[in-house]
This record gives sequence, C-alpha cells and structure tokens, in this order.
Amino acid sequence: GTPGKHGSELPPFIRVSCVLDLFGDGDRACGVSLIGAHQAVSLDPLHLMQKSIGKTPVEFCPSLSKVESSHRSRSADTLARVRQSVLGPNCSLFYKSAPLKIVRGVREYLIDESGRAYLDGVNNVCHVGHCNPSVSGAVSRQMGTLNTNSRFLHDALVSYAEKLKSLFPPELCVVFVTCTGSEANELAVRLARAYTQHSDVIVLDGCYHGNTTSLVDICSYDKYGAQISTWSHTVSTPDGYRGVYKYDDPNAGQMYAENVRRKIEEIKGKGRTVAAFLAESLMSCGGQIIYPPDFFAHTYAHIRAAGGVCIADEVQTGFGRVGAPYWWGFQTQKGALPDIVTLGKPIGNGHPLSAVVTTRAVAEAFKKGEYFNTYGGNPVSCVAGLEVIECIDREKLRDNAESTGALLKAEIAKLKDRHILIGDVRGLGLFVGIELVKDRETLAPAAEQAAYVSLRMREHGVLMSTDGPYENILKLKPPMCFSREAAVKLAQILDTVLQETVLSPSAVRSHLLRKDSVFETSPVALRKNTHDFFDMHVRAQA
Repeated sequence: GTPGKHGSELPPFIRVSCVLDLFGDGDRACGVSLIGAHQAVSLDPLHLMQKSIGKTPVEFCPSLSKVESSHRSRSADTLARVRQSVLGPNCSLFYKSAPLKIVRGVREYLIDESGRAYLDGVNNVCHVGHCNPSVSGAVSRQMGTLNTNSRFLHDALVSYAEKLKSLFPPELCVVFVTCTGSEANELAVRLARAYTQHSDVIVLDGCYHGNTTSLVDICSYDKYGAQISTWSHTVSTPDGYRGVYKYDDPNAGQMYAENVRRKIEEIKGKGRTVAAFLAESLMSCGGQIIYPPDFFAHTYAHIRAAGGVCIADEVQTGFGRVGAPYWWGFQTQKGALPDIVTLGKPIGNGHPLSAVVTTRAVAEAFKKGEYFNTYGGNPVSCVAGLEVIECIDREKLRDNAESTGALLKAEIAKLKDRHILIGDVRGLGLFVGIELVKDRETLAPAAEQAAYVSLRMREHGVLMSTDGPYENILKLKPPMCFSREAAVKLAQILDTVLQETVLSPSAVRSHLLRKDSVFETSPVALRKNTHDFFDMHVRAQA
C-alpha cells in the first residue's frame, strides 16, 4: 500500500490473505505437499521487504538474528554445491536431485530451512527422539564439567558399563566402549581372532557391517565398495520372501543353517578354520529381512562345533527396536546366545558412541597388549548412553515399539490388497520393510517405483528411504517415540502415493518410470522446473 491510499498514513506493507475454509473443495487445493510449486511461482517476501524499506529482515527485527542464524546463511542449493566441492565425491545425500537442508529436530519430526516439518521414518540414530531434552541436557551438563579420556577414573564410564551389562544375559559380562558401529564391529572381529587364533569369517550375502578396510573386505554389498577377501566367506541370506525356503516352511531356519555347515566344510577343505560368524540380528541394509526364528540357534551350533565364535551385530537393531520385552534383536531368535554383541547408532541418540559386549573368556584372550581408545568411554559419551537407556525405560519405548510397530505393519499390510506393487511387508517392532515388485510371481524388483515413492512421500512430508540389493525396499526405522497417529498418517499417505497413475499396473508394464529418469520426473524437481513437472503429471494422469 501507499500512504493515504486507504484513508490513513500507513507505511508500505504486504497484505497476506489466509483461506480458512475450502468450502468442500479441498481435493483441488494446492497444498503444502506442492511447496516446491509455490516457491517456483511466488516471489520471496523477504526480498520485497528489503526493497521496500531498505532493510534486511534481521535489520528490521534484530531478534531474528537469534533464531538459528547460522543455519540460514546458505540456501540448500548453494550448500549442496559447496558440499560437493569440499567433501569426498562418494559422500552421498538423501534426495540428491533436491536435497533437504534440515535445521532442527523434535521427537519424530525433522524441520527444514523453510520451517516445514517432516515425519521422520528413517532416522534410527536419534533413538529416543530428535533433541531429546533429557539426553541433550545430560550431555550439556557433563560437557560443562569434564570430558577426558578413559585412562582416568570417572564414575560415568563404570556406571555406564554396569548399566549396559545389566541388559544382557549373565554370560555377556565384559564391556568395551568405542565410538562408532564400524569400530565396534572391527573390534569384535579382533576379539574373535584373538580367541580362536584363526582369521576366517562367515557372513550373509548382501551384508553391511561398517566402513573400515577389513569390514568392507568382509561384506558382499557392492553398494559400499565390497571387495571380498580370501578369508571372508558368504552364505545365502535366510530370506523367507526371495530365498529358496519360504515363510511357510517350518524347516527354513534349519535349512538355511545347513548352508553355513556346508560352507564350514568347504573352508576346512582349503586347509583353513573359521574364526567367527558375523551377522546382524535382523538384516538392515540388505533389505530389512527377518530370519526364521531358529536360524541363529542352528547356525551358532555349527559355528561352535567348528571352533568359531558367534557375533551378533546390533548396531541398527538394538536397544528395544524390535519391541517389548526385548532389548536386543538376537533375543527374538529361539535359544540363541552370541559370544560377542556389537552396539552403535541409537546408543547415544546421535552422540558418537558404540560398544562391544562379550564373555569373560573372549575378553581374557584379548589381553595381549594394551587396548586404548582415546574417545571411547569419555564422560560425555557415557552420560549420553546412560540417559538413553533410562529414557527407554522411563518412557516405555520398548512397549511403544511393540504396539506402534504392530499397528504400522498392519496398516501397511492392508495396502497390499489394493496395490499389487507391494510384494511383501515384514518387520518386528519399529523395524519394517516394504518390498516393491513389478510382478508377484517373478518378484521382479520395482527399484524405479521404490525411488519414486520415496520422493513422493517426501513431497507429502514423510521421509523414508530405499535399500536392499535391488534398491526396491522401502525401509522404516523411525525414532522409538513414533506415535500411533504418525503410523496411521504414514500409511494413509503411502496409500495416496501408490494410487498415482505412474504406479498403476499398466504404467509399470510400460516402463513409464526409468532408472535414468526417475529423479528428473519426480515432483521433487519442482523448484528446478515447475512447468515440466505439471506437464509430466498431466500426461501421466491422462
């Protein structure tokens, strides 16, 4: 407005109109899920403010400088471009065509630079919720008091080891505190080799256990640059959906374990001996796979008979994610007791912390030479770990994982009847995988469709990612405070996305989505080319 135009001496202003009633026509409203479209066709009011009054928003209202000013210094596009120039070229990003700049987290939500909140379905690191006040408060207080290495006595390390040990069967009674999941698994392999005096390790096909040289050499997951060493041996993953032995086979666990026994004989035939069997208690990166419930018991028996030890990788599955009454994924396997357990990711709610828990006999065999870790077991890490455990108990998060996880899985399973793209829905607690296939008979993986669904879910305000050897698994590993309302909302939005024409059976058969174009044709590219998006969407609906 201009002074005097409206009968008063008003300063220049911007008028904002809000529609409070859609009068029954909400289906045609251009909602927040198309925020990219709004940004592409609307002027930035901050630029108008600067032009009209000659001041930036912060100059006009200094208190704005206190609101996460460091996060507002560069746009997402600029930050992505600079990141690419200063970080390693294979340091990946979620949503690489239009990556999110996240500036804040609250419980099961992440908030981007524009203030939009996203329901977080994938972040299994902030286990008890983003920015949990109990954890962040404990860390802040300890950081302001003392942080030093573990060669000094301090209460936090011993108290944490005692608390962690109390969550395990009595046989697992010795704790090593480390910093990352990779470091924990690396140490576990060293412990196994020290105890057995052998080197060879048996792993599952498609596994991932970390990014150190020896762990990359162990793993067979090409996505992470796997280069199998002569001392690493793979066996087929006990997958009840894609594997030889299906969900309805009562002997599946024993038969998959038989593959391990045959591999042991093969290794012996080469004049070698097995040191360890290393496997996640539920397979994560390899496709959110739940093993037959007796697989570990039979496998562990074969490994021990050959003189090896059994390592359960709980880096992604531990601390109650599988639901009450369990703390650990291996506890869902009947009669299974590992010799070594590795922990990471959720252990510190985002603070770099990990651990190895083992038997006294294995720990004693590792006594040759000093084991020292500069940061492992520092006071700040330990108080973070203690508070995570206390928070899980205090807020009954294992119970929530059990009940909300069951609801989430059931709501998504209902969609399978309406959408033939869904081949399998599997999971325990808040560890859920949705396998998309182009054909339920051939199980042809729907990788392009999975990528498209993930991107469209993001546009609707839900974050989920894809994984698995074929990249056709939608994986869900949300914070443990994930609510029942959030579970229903996620399933409803997934139902909406799966109804899009580009995901119809005829579109799938005609290869409307191609691997080389899924990112370009997804609405995630709205800000870059709005007109092309609407043109594509109209053609698809036609």
